[in-house]
Amino acid sequence: MADPSNILHAWRAVERRWQSCPLVLRHGGQIFVLVALLMAGTALVHVTGGTQYAYPYLMLIPVLLAGTWYTWGGSLLVALTAGLLMAAIPLSVETGEPQATLNWMIHLGLYLVIGGFAGGLFERLRQSYHNAELASRTDPRAGLPNDIALEADLARWLKRTPRQDGRGIGVVLVRVDDISEIMEALGADAADELMVAISGRMAQLGPNLQGCYRVSGAELVLLFWPVGLKELGRLAHQVVELGEDNLVALGVPLRAQLVLGSSLQGAENATPGSLIREARIAMLAASEKHRVHCHYQPSFARRSLQNIRLIARVRRGLAQGEFELHYQPKLHLASGRVSGFEGLIRWRDERGALIAPGMFMPKVENTTLIAPVTRFVMKEACRFARRHGGKVSINFSVRNLMDDDLLEELNRLVEETGIHPSQLEVEVTESALVLDLFAAKQALERLRGYGIQISIDDFGTGFSSFEYLRHLPITGLKIDRAFVEGLEKDERARKLMACLIDVGHALDLEVTAEGVETQGQHRILVELGCDQAQGFLYSKALPVEELLAWHHEREQLMRQAEALTSQRASSSVLPR
Repeated sequence: MADPSNILHAWRAVERRWQSCPLVLRHGGQIFVLVALLMAGTALVHVTGGTQYAYPYLMLIPVLLAGTWYTWGGSLLVALTAGLLMAAIPLSVETGEPQATLNWMIHLGLYLVIGGFAGGLFERLRQSYHNAELASRTDPRAGLPNDIALEADLARWLKRTPRQDGRGIGVVLVRVDDISEIMEALGADAADELMVAISGRMAQLGPNLQGCYRVSGAELVLLFWPVGLKELGRLAHQVVELGEDNLVALGVPLRAQLVLGSSLQGAENATPGSLIREARIAMLAASEKHRVHCHYQPSFARRSLQNIRLIARVRRGLAQGEFELHYQPKLHLASGRVSGFEGLIRWRDERGALIAPGMFMPKVENTTLIAPVTRFVMKEACRFARRHGGKVSINFSVRNLMDDDLLEELNRLVEETGIHPSQLEVEVTESALVLDLFAAKQALERLRGYGIQISIDDFGTGFSSFEYLRHLPITGLKIDRAFVEGLEKDERARKLMACLIDVGHALDLEVTAEGVETQGQHRILVELGCDQAQGFLYSKALPVEELLAWHHEREQLMRQAEALTSQRASSSVLPR
């Protein structure tokens, strides 16, 4: 027995193919079917003996079919034709007895009533379907065409307009980057009105613009044809100018911050989904690069796929214990002794090779995976501090700071391992603080309440303002390596470093310089009174065993140097 779902799919496939035929061909076929049914019905009534039998009611078939195709106008016309054809057939073909006028008038009236009713009903159904179709293709809040309309229109354009001479269909995805701020300040209605205002401006882009669609609360898609690559870039630049200037929503003047991504019809097998996806990838690349517009490049997609695979590997690597913590020593510059360590995560893949943190941490920090990764770092750092003593620093991202459960877990770890809270230091970058300074201040105060030390990492490269330092409960500053690089050759770099160190000391903060690689840099930092330093001059980040061996060897050398210095001092005061 045939599967009903297969029959339905087959019927819909036939219907789609029929609807895709040219309009003239479809109308010609439908009229042919109606005429054939009328002729067949008339012949059948005549062959079966005349109108005295029930066969004249077969003429209702073309009447109803005309109603489905042409609503009440078509059904009434076919009903009238059927009634006149029946009037021409005698009551009995065998005897030749003609119909009474009342008899064929009854047939005609019945055809017209049923045809008019059916035609009107089908017209209502068609109108309801049209309204539902229109609603499904329209954004309910802004009244603009939506993503369903975009895909349908784009498919139609792709089908009838092949790419020629480097020109084709261009898609530009426009995102209002600060829509959340507008909604927070003025509400969702203002955001809707803003999108309508931006859409209205797009009419000034010229005849190449074929449509403007709202595909999400903060995104519009513009469809251009025909355009080349340079022309699409020029239009994107014009979109930015039109969309950011002198906009008004709910009577409030606004300036929207737009980010654009574009794609251009390339291969013959381009689809609506592929063009929209490429435009979105380009828009995300523009946002990441802090640019207003990027055109799609295949490398963007490869990078996105690599990121997805990398994040999946990170999740698996955590579960399989592929991560480890290496430690880079910090030196107390006045004494030369090791004053602490910074715990830095490392990933050892299945082949035993180390994957640099720069390859995966920037991606991880933008996902929820940063929480389990940071938990691993916290646990390893606390265990190290318990076993080997000293002070250990770990890095926190902005997501970590805003994670109340993670902060509470860090406090529990300190208590469970039995280390003194001051043995642990959390390093936070300036950029993480300025995203939400008030919330960051609360999180830092919570950490300080636990007794944990806090240092500003990469100091001098972020907020570029010293004012916020007065209000944050921090204990240290870590000066970025960019200020260390030029110390030996640039007098201005030395003056700037001296200024940064003085600022830290004026606020009773411990100042650490990172990225120290030469003896000259070390010497200058000692002269400037910097408290601590770390860098390849002393040691790179090492696994625990190698770090302990390095530390033991350094301590031995320091003791030997101190003994030698003491011996020389003693000999210098002996009488001659």
